[in-house]
Amino acid sequence: MTERPIDPDVDLHVPAQRAEVSGGVLAVIAAGGALGALGRYGVQTVMPAGPADFPWATFWVNVSGCLLIGVLMVVITEVRRAHRLVRPFLGVGVLGGYTTFSTYTDGVRQAVEADAPVTGLAYLVGTPLAAVAAVAAGMWLTRRFAGVTRAGAK
Repeated sequence: MTERPIDPDVDLHVPAQRAEVSGGVLAVIAAGGALGALGRYGVQTVMPAGPADFPWATFWVNVSGCLLIGVLMVVITEVRRAHRLVRPFLGVGVLGGYTTFSTYTDGVRQAVEADAPVTGLAYLVGTPLAAVAAVAAGMWLTRRFAGVTRAGAK
């Protein structure tokens, strides 16, 4: 019997990789997505912004979510073997529901429509730069921490 990979994403062009997504995977994604969306809602409730304001809540949600995605991917692919539902629950569900790049694009549109093009441009450029940097930082910090705490274990 072959073990299923921890990553349920497959290349559908490769017949051997095609499989139906199980109800368990869909359930953990849905549960995680609900939790992540609730977390995002909480942050956005505490940090509201008007159409012309820089949307700090969405910015920090996306940046912190990307940092955690970097941490998660290193932990489940390099540090220890995770249960096959960990990535769908945490990565796709919780962090996918927590981050909101669709709201990011809407925030850019709102800023421009509110005659705040500098805010819109700063948000447009700053968010993806900070998000990618956060993923890289999360990966680097996790590798560094895991390497220190597990000296000689690799």
